[in-house]
Amino acid sequence: MDKTIDLARVLDSHRKWMERGEADRADLSGSDLSGANLHDANLRDADLHDADLHSADLRDADLSGANLRGADLSDADLRGADLRGSDLSGADLSDAILNNSTLLGLLPE
Repeated sequence: MDKTIDLARVLDSHRKWMERGEADRADLSGSDLSGANLHDANLRDADLHDADLHSADLRDADLSGANLRGADLSDADLRGADLRGSDLSGADLSDAILNNSTLLGLLPE
């Protein structure tokens, strides 16, 4: 499933949800985010299941608690990303860069 999305709007809405409980949690499930610049993005607890994040820049992104089940993270740059408590079941991490990433508490497959 490929969704057409306004990434800036989704991230702004997610920020408001995180800060004040207003707006909506980011639902980027099934979205084509291949090559997207998500450097330093706050996607904590976001729904990214089955998203295409191939070659995405996720350096220093907060993905803690995110649903990344079945996501394509191949060739993604996850240096310094926080993946604590994320669900990476079935995710493709082939050739992903994970240097200095926090991987504690990942949900088991």
